[in-house]
Amino acid sequence: MLQIRDLIWGLLFAGCAAAIQVQITPTQGEISVGESKFFLCEVVGDAKDIDWYTPSGEKILPNRPDIFVSRGDETMSTLTIYHANVDSAGIYKCVARNGDKEAQATVQVKIFQKITFQSAPSPQEFNEGDDADIVCDVVSSPPPAIIWKHKGSRIQVAKDVRFKIMVNGHLQIRGIKKIDEGMYNCEARIMARGEIDFKMIKVVVNVLPTIRARLSEVNATADSDRSALLACDADGFPEPTVTWAHNNVVLETGNKYSVSDDGSELLIKSVKKVDEGDYTCIAKNKAGEKAEEVSLNVFVKPRITYLNNQTASEFDEQVTLTCEASGDPTPTISWSFQNRVFTEGEQASWTRPDKYESLDRNIVVRTHARVSSLTLKNVLFTYAGQYLCTASNSIGQDIKQLYLEVRYAPKILGPVTVYTWEGNAANISCEVEAYPGASVVWFRDGLQLPSSNTTNMKIYNTPTISYLEITPDSQNDFGSYNCTATNVMGSESKEFILIQAEVPSSPEIEQVEPFSSTAVVKFEEPDSMGGVPIIKYRVEWRLTGQDWTGKEHYASDDMTAITIVGLKPETTYEVKMSAINGKGEGESSLPSTFKTEPVQGEPSAPILEVKVQERGNTLKVNWIKQDDGGSPIKHYLVRYKAKHVSDWKPEIRIPHNSEYVMLSGLDWNTEYEVHVVAENQQGKSEPGVISFRTATDPTTIPDAVDGGSGLGTGAIVGILIVVFFLLLVGVDVTCYFLNKCGLLMCIAVNFCGKAGPGAKSKDMEEGQAAFTKDESKEPIVEVRTEEEQTPNQGGGPTEPNETTPLTEPEPAAADTTSMVVNLLPSTATNSVAESFSTAQSSPASESTTLTTSASSPTKAAPAKASPKNSPAAQSSPLNANTQPDVGPLVDLSDTPKAPPSSDPTPPVSEPVSPPSANADGPQSQRDTVKAPDSTQNKDLQVDGPAKDAPNALCTDSTTPAHNDGKTVKDDSTKCETEVKNATAEVKTVPNEAPQTNGNESKA
Repeated sequence: MLQIRDLIWGLLFAGCAAAIQVQITPTQGEISVGESKFFLCEVVGDAKDIDWYTPSGEKILPNRPDIFVSRGDETMSTLTIYHANVDSAGIYKCVARNGDKEAQATVQVKIFQKITFQSAPSPQEFNEGDDADIVCDVVSSPPPAIIWKHKGSRIQVAKDVRFKIMVNGHLQIRGIKKIDEGMYNCEARIMARGEIDFKMIKVVVNVLPTIRARLSEVNATADSDRSALLACDADGFPEPTVTWAHNNVVLETGNKYSVSDDGSELLIKSVKKVDEGDYTCIAKNKAGEKAEEVSLNVFVKPRITYLNNQTASEFDEQVTLTCEASGDPTPTISWSFQNRVFTEGEQASWTRPDKYESLDRNIVVRTHARVSSLTLKNVLFTYAGQYLCTASNSIGQDIKQLYLEVRYAPKILGPVTVYTWEGNAANISCEVEAYPGASVVWFRDGLQLPSSNTTNMKIYNTPTISYLEITPDSQNDFGSYNCTATNVMGSESKEFILIQAEVPSSPEIEQVEPFSSTAVVKFEEPDSMGGVPIIKYRVEWRLTGQDWTGKEHYASDDMTAITIVGLKPETTYEVKMSAINGKGEGESSLPSTFKTEPVQGEPSAPILEVKVQERGNTLKVNWIKQDDGGSPIKHYLVRYKAKHVSDWKPEIRIPHNSEYVMLSGLDWNTEYEVHVVAENQQGKSEPGVISFRTATDPTTIPDAVDGGSGLGTGAIVGILIVVFFLLLVGVDVTCYFLNKCGLLMCIAVNFCGKAGPGAKSKDMEEGQAAFTKDESKEPIVEVRTEEEQTPNQGGGPTEPNETTPLTEPEPAAADTTSMVVNLLPSTATNSVAESFSTAQSSPASESTTLTTSASSPTKAAPAKASPKNSPAAQSSPLNANTQPDVGPLVDLSDTPKAPPSSDPTPPVSEPVSPPSANADGPQSQRDTVKAPDSTQNKDLQVDGPAKDAPNALCTDSTTPAHNDGKTVKDDSTKCETEVKNATAEVKTVPNEAPQTNGNESKA
């Protein structure tokens, strides 16, 4: 259908090039209020302009926010209506023009309003007895029908005249009562569309409070040991809040007043005369408020009425402080400064019993009626500070404070020596005490700093300290600098010295405590710091005569030991240390020699430390790795418990490269014990033990601001590790079953004796290739001479070792040697010759090498009966450096039986294939594999001098065999003919025999 339409449009366009056709997709549209929709106008023909028009006939411009027009190409324009409203409805027109030709199409857009609750707040509150208007404003098109429900039932306005559904859909309850409180359901329905929606509204009815005072009048005495208690009781719904006011000021809990939690009681502390009066108890809730008056009568207590701050100058003759107080009875007045009361220890005059003088007569106290004066003679700047005047009587006491300001000339404090070095900025601090504040000026050699020719000096001032920042460029910048402070009282100068810092001296190594893989270097800090703090220590160690290995450690307070890691057990090392400060690195200490301990087996216990986190019941336990006992740490085991219980928390396993664990959710104010154990291949260390106490439970727990997960970092890391491990296991299992590879395949081959990938099929193919000539179904076998079973038994010649020559001379014509034919799996599948390869036979390459060895007994090394004299050590040199002699292929089909050769001289056997990895030792190399079916076994004897056996590998025409640098090519027929004339014992092995460790020869 689409093709026909396109064809028609094409014909129209071809026949009437000037005709224009317009089509709008979709042809009509319904849009819900607030939604958006677009319409596509497609033009067939050559249209220069494509315009859209609103239902009112106005052309839609591109910059309108609610309706957007975009032209995709020459034949297409898109109209998009965003967030449609009722005014967006109507017929929209798309007009295409080209000169005087025009075509148009229209689309009708309908807008409808879904049920929308514009205003239905919840809860809605009303006062008991009021006419409640429950608001539920709903809009839709068409307008909905409103139904009200309460307690699951529809409200029947005809049965209860107090209920009425208003025209606007609101529910009115006349004289609302407390029993009308609850949940109301405002349900809106549109029958035409079957649309329904509802809103649950909670209605709350508030009750005006009532109030009564327990005592309308309360008497109180102004006394430090007494307080006045005012109380009232209130009731209402919701529960009213009770507040107290005095002189129209709301009273709150503080130093003076204490209000109970429910506000019913007001406690006036340290009642004074000014506290006397009427207090208002106010009960208030959402329904309104009520108030009740309570009167308080107060007796008078001492009150200080006059106390002013004073100012004096240092070395003034005297200054007098005055304190006046009121009260009944008349109060006594005393003075105090810091921790000293001036009347303490002073002598009284017989003539003036109210006059008190200090022993040095510099402080005099005089009292008359309600006035007391404190006179300070020979004023010093140390007299400045806060003074307390205390007025007391039998009712109570009053205390106030005043400040005595003493003006004095500047006094310069601080260290006079500062160390730095060329290129490093240093601050000389001139701390000044003065009142009023002093101005500070720096000089050098009589010139004020900074001067025009000094660019490496800056001055920073604070209210009490002036800093001279110097970045020395040369030795000339070191020396004396003068700080002069001046105020209206005088001036003072002080010389500061800037000294060239030096690198620190070498630390002294006191002791080296070695372990198997670590060593603890104990040292004393350098005698000379060079004037600046030490930043780091460098520790260097080495094997004797080798290069130094070093590591830097940041210095800390009281640092006297550093641990070296990564050492070898039972090895002698040299260690030296140097200190580093800001100037640079100092000289190294004399090397100290130590020898690490033998492998201990288990690691040493880690050293623990605890850090409290922001929440007092979460702690971070750090540990410092100690000696690993000679083998890497596998993991750390953490367990902990509260000391007052016997059960430990579940043990936590932490990865070996972690250095801490987070313990969260601990009990507050509880003492815990933590054990951390390091484990390696040899076993577990002694536990590192630490105890700590969590913080006290806070009275107010703030809301959590981070909303973090309940899982700690260690748990998340553990989960990720487990998921990653399971993923690897899944991939490995898939590789095992699909491709016969992976870790499981390696384990199956090396430990379970399972055949490697493709072994069975290749064995079958090789067997078929080997017996193509005689159509024999016998399996490929391992062929060995009888003498091969005796090399390491008795006193016969031993197998070659690393001292045996790898190149043997050609055997003499008269010598007879037996051949060792070692058949391994071959990659060839089409011929007998392809079942052998030439150089460097290896199970990994799945090639098979047929070798012979014909050497005189004098060439062999003496035999050794030690288990170490295994084929593993003896075959390595031969495999790596020599090309073995190649023997003929044995045809197993027609070889006649013959007794074994009785040659008295056993040859030296040089096996080429790698030895077995099992525990059978050399015996597993000598034993031939027995076939489970005895009817398939054949013993074949092949006679013939060794010199007639060609030293070439039987290959096809495309596979050359390299022997002693010569390439020998031979066809399979010639190989089979020559094998029939040779002598060998043949023992067959079924092709389905289990494969041994992949390094042994097998068919």
